[in-house]
Amino acid sequence: MKKSLIAIAVLTVAGAASAQSSLNLYGVADVWVGKTKNGDTQLGSGGLAGSRLGFKGTEDLGGGLKAHFTLEQGLDLDTGAAAAAGLAFSRQANVGLSGGFGSVKLGRSFTALDDINGAANSGFDSALSATGTVWVAYTASVNDQIYYSTPDMGGLSGAVGFNLSGDATDITSMHIKYSSGPIYVGVAYQDDKSTTVGKSIEHMLINGTYDLGMAVAKASFRTVKNPVGDPFINPKATEYHVGLDYPVNSSLTLSVGYANSETEASNGITTGKSRKSAGFDFAAGYSLSKRTMLYGGFNSTKTNGVKDSFVAAGVNHAF
Repeated sequence: MKKSLIAIAVLTVAGAASAQSSLNLYGVADVWVGKTKNGDTQLGSGGLAGSRLGFKGTEDLGGGLKAHFTLEQGLDLDTGAAAAAGLAFSRQANVGLSGGFGSVKLGRSFTALDDINGAANSGFDSALSATGTVWVAYTASVNDQIYYSTPDMGGLSGAVGFNLSGDATDITSMHIKYSSGPIYVGVAYQDDKSTTVGKSIEHMLINGTYDLGMAVAKASFRTVKNPVGDPFINPKATEYHVGLDYPVNSSLTLSVGYANSETEASNGITTGKSRKSAGFDFAAGYSLSKRTMLYGGFNSTKTNGVKDSFVAAGVNHAF
């Protein structure tokens, strides 16, 4: 009898512990076949979304406080290799606490700018998106970052992150966003400060979407100040994007968008356009299930008079 009671007690405690903690394995398997204007037909990974394998865990500490961690590695499904050589978890590797105060993450994680950058992108914010081939690139994931996000307050929330790595670049980012009903609006800022020359690349982004019922309208505006390099030249990129997502039915969605970027360089004496780029995208996504989607489309760009294009189709499975 005693042994039976002890066994029941052990099982009860184990059940309570498992109920208070969770560990999830998740990922994305995404492969596409495509061709650029002057290139060969090729097979690649991460057309709709970057292929990845991740682990997430939480533990309920009581009183509304939770501990959590994320370990996430990017993958190249065409070769089976890790997306970033030398990194065990190239996308995210962090641990933190969350509660009524919001959430804190410590470690490698995405910047506050990256968190909302794709929220208003056409082409499903994929490799087909015009912003990806037209807009100036930015740093998306940062080592040694302290990241804080506020709780949602009636649709309004924000986040701020900064790194303490002592690397060649100190990155500070922040965003504030509002999402309620048919409206989403976001504002973000990121400062990539070079510790070697003491100058910064500054990104400022404003984006938004509006659900019209029959379609979702999208728009973005961004500026990038980049004085790093020649101290007498201070280029500034001005960029914008407009797009539209149209759900034909519950399974099929079409997306179209246009992006533009102009970089103006000035040395204090003369001013001129050093880079002018524009692009158009069209994409279609067909859901076979909640986890599997077929997609395809094309992207056409023109940078300083040089034209290029990209056509691709693929399959994306999330688990």
